[in-house]
Amino acid sequence: MMRRDECLKVLARHHTDQIVIPVYQAAFEWRTIKPEALTYLGTGAMGQASSHGLGMALGRPDKRVIVIDGDGSLLMNLGSLVTIAEAAPPNLVHFVCQNNTYEANGFHPIPGANKVSFAGFARAAGIERVYEFDELADFDQRIGAVLAETGPVFVVLKVVAGESYPQDWSVIHSSTLRQQFGEAFTKS
Repeated sequence: MMRRDECLKVLARHHTDQIVIPVYQAAFEWRTIKPEALTYLGTGAMGQASSHGLGMALGRPDKRVIVIDGDGSLLMNLGSLVTIAEAAPPNLVHFVCQNNTYEANGFHPIPGANKVSFAGFARAAGIERVYEFDELADFDQRIGAVLAETGPVFVVLKVVAGESYPQDWSVIHSSTLRQQFGEAFTKS
């Protein structure tokens, strides 16, 4: 198993000007690890990260879009995988941090914890480029090539919680950050 924050630090080393959509705990971690104006904070819309990512990928085909989703969040909107496969945006990379819990809601287990295959869901939906990582060294070695692939790309990160990051909900829901994102999204 990998720590989620360590995975995000690896991803941050490969991040340039991509749009990033992290949810819940990953949003707090990403804001600390790689604060950028092109980070869309959709926290509070559980299950909608994949749909937001699809919309942004279609709306800005010139920009790479990276979704950092949670397993519990994706379970709320599995149908989005079929829509993503059908639309086939070449600029979308969808990460799912699988820790088998609703972490933001007190670490309650997700339905089917340790039984469901998120990679299997993605393949069954028609997404062709699907990866799973549970070793940080392997992820670190291969992520550059994975990010360079034509999307949609779906990546499962088998993770555990990392170190504790500040959880300031007023920052996550900040109208200032939303305005900064909107400005960066339209002019970059």
